[in-house]
Amino acid sequence: MNTIPPHLTGNYAPVTEELTAQALSVTGRIPPELTGWYLRNGPNPHEASAKHWFLGDGMVHGVRLENGRAVAYRNRWVRTSTFTDGERGYGAHGERNLAAGVANTHVIRHAGRTLALVESSYPYELTPELDTVGPYDFDGALRTAMTAHPKTCPRTGELHFFGYEVVGAPFLTYHRADAEGKLLLSRPIDVPAATMHHDFALTGEHVVFMDLPVVFDVRTAMSGGGMPFRWSEDYQARLGVLRRDDPFGAITWFAIDPCYVFHTLNAFDEPGRVVLYAMRYPELWRAGSDDFTEAMLWRWTLDLATGTLREEQIDDRPAEFPRVDDRLLSLDARFGHATVSGQSRLSGEGGALVRYDLHTGDRTAHEFAKGLVPAEAVFAPADENIGGSGYLMTYVYNHATDRSDLVILDAADLNAPPLANIHLPQRVPYGFHGSWLPDD
Repeated sequence: MNTIPPHLTGNYAPVTEELTAQALSVTGRIPPELTGWYLRNGPNPHEASAKHWFLGDGMVHGVRLENGRAVAYRNRWVRTSTFTDGERGYGAHGERNLAAGVANTHVIRHAGRTLALVESSYPYELTPELDTVGPYDFDGALRTAMTAHPKTCPRTGELHFFGYEVVGAPFLTYHRADAEGKLLLSRPIDVPAATMHHDFALTGEHVVFMDLPVVFDVRTAMSGGGMPFRWSEDYQARLGVLRRDDPFGAITWFAIDPCYVFHTLNAFDEPGRVVLYAMRYPELWRAGSDDFTEAMLWRWTLDLATGTLREEQIDDRPAEFPRVDDRLLSLDARFGHATVSGQSRLSGEGGALVRYDLHTGDRTAHEFAKGLVPAEAVFAPADENIGGSGYLMTYVYNHATDRSDLVILDAADLNAPPLANIHLPQRVPYGFHGSWLPDD
């Protein structure tokens, strides 16, 4: 008997239509200062099949806001060469095709370009209407894949990112592009094996890499059975710190307790120390790539003078998709946010958005009603006052109606009802990451 895997059922299942809808209906009031696009990327296999949730073709869903109105909704597949021509990232003899990929993980804007990202290949550039321009390789300068979690420095406008490889060293390469999009440097990082480097962290003075024990598994890759990585009892777990002003200098490595991190919340410098917040899994994919444990917020404090560190669990509520106000990335941001959805995605029990006060340790949450499941929440500033007021924007799936809304909440008052529910013409499948892109 053929059984449909969970990642192709319910709201994990792909939508089949690309729509453009105008003048969306709204319950509540959209803050009039929000003018721009809210975009979010996620897997949406166009042939309605994929070996793993992480492997479906990318689809970007966008809502256009203008002066208190929900002007339009639009969803479009990212038409990569894998989507259009079935191209693969590796040839029969291991040759690399960096333009082939699914571009399904994140969507950002840098140097005037909107980029759909996945960690296994080049980004794909999109038009403002979400049509696909093509692969983007920084005018031929990029020779590795690009992480789906680049970091834009709010002080310099530089884009910091990395690429990792599973067939041959160097397994990890650090890159930096200037505010105009010119690739400034590419520097190999010496790690002993091909591990899954999904995210990293940036401070005002440092870059922090995470070399963790989820290792490329050749047998799984050859069989085509899901994600080709497995937990290793033998591989180290460590954090590596590189000075931004000495990008080709030595990396200081700190051993940590075995764990995995998909996503960092933020990092910043203290005198002689680096502080990192991230969602920590005690292990990942020991039995297979559908074997998930639960992540919780932890803090690592790295003492650069002594080479020692402190590891602390900050919260015991499972959550994921951590975000800060992007203007405070790499700085000592007081507030961070994360999404509680986990098991509710299949059970319909409801989820929550959590706001962490990283200075006091307090926590507040917006608890959604049964059957309402939020996705990643992105912070949208209310004004130019960095660290000031703003809003959380997230797609929320309704199990009862099989539809989705874009929900806007006051970030400083999560106990209050949503400011606005923008009703979409179809559901938005569970996905990954997005951005609020205000008009310049």
